[in-house]
Amino acid sequence: MASVYDFTVDDIHGKPVKLSRYKGKALLIVNTASKCGFTPQYKGLETLYGKLKGKGLEVLGFPCNQFGAQEPGTAEEIESFCEINYGVTFPLFAKVDVNGKGAAPLYQYLKAEKPGLLGSEAIKWNFTKFLVDGKGKVVERYAPNVEPADIAGDIEKLLDA
Repeated sequence: MASVYDFTVDDIHGKPVKLSRYKGKALLIVNTASKCGFTPQYKGLETLYGKLKGKGLEVLGFPCNQFGAQEPGTAEEIESFCEINYGVTFPLFAKVDVNGKGAAPLYQYLKAEKPGLLGSEAIKWNFTKFLVDGKGKVVERYAPNVEPADIAGDIEKLLDA
């Protein structure tokens, strides 16, 4: 795979979405969970999305239940939770694994393109974020504790490039 655009993923309703539909946009791809200490980051992600969507940002949320079983809900429960509690309007996708043999192909690619600390490819926890440029290349990886507001500058630089 040459870029993020080569992947097709299922949306939260199970419908296939070709990521090539986002060509030319900056993407912030995040593995999310509804019962995590970092869950309030949904609000920051939505704020970023609202502020920068018109300039070419898309936030893509991928629920994941691999860390402390913190995303046990069904697709409907996850979608409802995000909307009611955080006003999420950015696209949510089907629940995925991000580590192990069953890791989603998109996440295998993201981790290989931008390994974490000390070259480890494993995702450490919920709300790990990958920033992708308008050509579909992974340009940065952010740890779960990095707040969305703290990466706004990096995103704006990409959008202005």
